Amino acid sequence: MRATLLYGPHDIRLDEVPDATILSPTDSVVRVVAACVCGSDLWGYRGVSPTPQPRRIGHEFVGVVEEVGAAVRDIRVGQFVVAPFMVSDNTCAHCRNGVHTSCEKSSGWGGTDAEGLATDAGQGEYVRVPLADGTLVAMPEAPSEDLLGSVLTLSDVMGTGHHAAFTAGVRAGSTVAVVGDGAVGLCAVIAARRLGAERVIAMSRHADRQALATEFGATDIVAERGDEGAAAVRDLLGGVGPDAVLECVGTKESVAQAVATVRPGGRIGVVGLPTGGGELPLGTLFRSNIGIVGGVAPVRAYIEELADDVWSGAIDPGRVFDLVLPLDQVAEGYAAMDERRAIKAMLRP
Repeated sequence: MRATLLYGPHDIRLDEVPDATILSPTDSVVRVVAACVCGSDLWGYRGVSPTPQPRRIGHEFVGVVEEVGAAVRDIRVGQFVVAPFMVSDNTCAHCRNGVHTSCEKSSGWGGTDAEGLATDAGQGEYVRVPLADGTLVAMPEAPSEDLLGSVLTLSDVMGTGHHAAFTAGVRAGSTVAVVGDGAVGLCAVIAARRLGAERVIAMSRHADRQALATEFGATDIVAERGDEGAAAVRDLLGGVGPDAVLECVGTKESVAQAVATVRPGGRIGVVGLPTGGGELPLGTLFRSNIGIVGGVAPVRAYIEELADDVWSGAIDPGRVFDLVLPLDQVAEGYAAMDERRAIKAMLRP
């Protein structure tokens, strides 16, 4: 079969790899119908994260179950499934508490599973899925082409945007600012409105992303960054910062912007993958009673809830996919996102 490998900075290739097969009785094999490139994939692509040897890549995919192991009880051949971006058993204490990313048997795509067996990554034709009953979430049926993108967002970006808003305590009447206008930030706009936010300020300097944020429910746009951006948000809110800031980038600068923006007593939901280092300003947080919450999003905990709204048409996060490419053009998908010519690229095997 064919799958994507990252060889090094700006060197992404589609190669022949061993076929995905059942290795453990709790496995399934999924034929990938759609996958995508994540902003976090770009850190390796750009060389920010080292790649000492070629590695499989991709952690967002949906598809059809082709085969199941002897111990799989709930997932069935022929079902259309969403795979969250980490493997989990959905039964351990951490999973039962809704923190599937800390599952006692957790593993990531493209690495090794809890048994030490090599795991396929999502940007390929087929994937061996460990702990299939716990990891995969079956959809009511195969989605239409119009719905496919929104279902695919359930594997990561929609759940991650929701995690930012949910952990930051967004509720009816909240005022919210969103730092970051990538797919996660745009989905955070949806999530904030879905939870009842009255005012959502999208911080973005790109006209196409500003327009989509507005269509997703943003009530205001602020193009300035840093302290200037924080001041502009306060001006919109009568001199007081928002109740919640959703930090969807992960750099030192974006976190500082979030801290400068939120009101005293407010919360910052951090879901951007940390890349910039630096320490949190504990003195500022302490003096102003600002809470830092969030973290790596346990999207498995949210898929069923968000899927209901996707299938009903209440939310349409699939619009973040503004580039759809065949899998053999995966290198162009990475380049387009790296150069900000695309918000998010979908790959169709």
